[in-house]
Amino acid sequence: MDSTFVLLAFGLALSFFMAWNLGANDAATPTDCAVGAGVISIKKAVVLFALFSTIGALSQGFMTIKTIGTGIVPNIDVIGALTITLATCIWVTFCTWKGLEISNTYSVVGSVIGYGIAVFGSVESRIFAELLISWVSSPILAMALSFTIYHLLLKAFRNSLDDNRFIKLLSFLLIVALCFSAYTFGANDVGNASGVYLTVAQEVGNIPSFTAMFILAAFGSVGIALGGLTWGHKVIETVSFKIIRLDVLSGFAAELANGLIVYLFVTLPYLFLGFGLPVSTSIAGVGAIIGVGIAKDFRAINKSTVGRLLVTWALTVPATAALSIVLYKSVSLIITAV
Repeated sequence: MDSTFVLLAFGLALSFFMAWNLGANDAATPTDCAVGAGVISIKKAVVLFALFSTIGALSQGFMTIKTIGTGIVPNIDVIGALTITLATCIWVTFCTWKGLEISNTYSVVGSVIGYGIAVFGSVESRIFAELLISWVSSPILAMALSFTIYHLLLKAFRNSLDDNRFIKLLSFLLIVALCFSAYTFGANDVGNASGVYLTVAQEVGNIPSFTAMFILAAFGSVGIALGGLTWGHKVIETVSFKIIRLDVLSGFAAELANGLIVYLFVTLPYLFLGFGLPVSTSIAGVGAIIGVGIAKDFRAINKSTVGRLLVTWALTVPATAALSIVLYKSVSLIITAV
């Protein structure tokens, strides 16, 4: 059997495992506010996450798959796709094992950067700069938006907060926000699971670009859904309750802000630049929760939890880039020797 197809098959298996890790680690992002506010159980929240993240991946996932697959570097060969996926899997699995919610977007992009340095000596600086801007701005914008939405809702409905009918309506809207946030998660994050195989699918499988992106989105969405359904509850329990105590009003403001920010970063750059800018949904989600925390009571925010998340996120890109470089050079040497 052709070694290229063996590597491709092994790499796609790793990609599926990475999609599973993605769902397991990041299912908390769209569901944390509704669970933390007590309006839905973890089990039901994860089912909604699996359903709507799949819809998002299939309908808009191609927007970020293009960025990961051919934006940061000119192209990714089979060995590169394999080592990028392996480097990301090692880092994400390690952090999940340690109970750390991390940025899967940072993990994949860091691995692609490592591959770019190993093969081309550099990466596409313009797109990488735009990614950096989106990474910094998305949590800040999510924080500001959730802070604003919370205050506007509080001002408009202050006299209704003790009305059971209003709380039921707001609880329903929070679940709607969960579904929207899960949709935007699927659109944003499926590229992290399978985007590196875009060039490979086109060249090895001779598959047209858009068809390849749709197939990869479908492939990644299945893994994401399974990850959320099996291990998603582990991180949800941490993020829902260990940053700040949420109620229905603050949970709705945070979840709506998170969903809107991620959706805008996926959609607007694609319309104007031709590619979506994948952001860290976990960082945007935490930013939104911090925003409502500041609006309610800054002192109530768990600073140690936030600090631990920030340190892990900061280490992600250099760690995965270094892993990717080492793995690519090692696998290339093995293939050459064989």
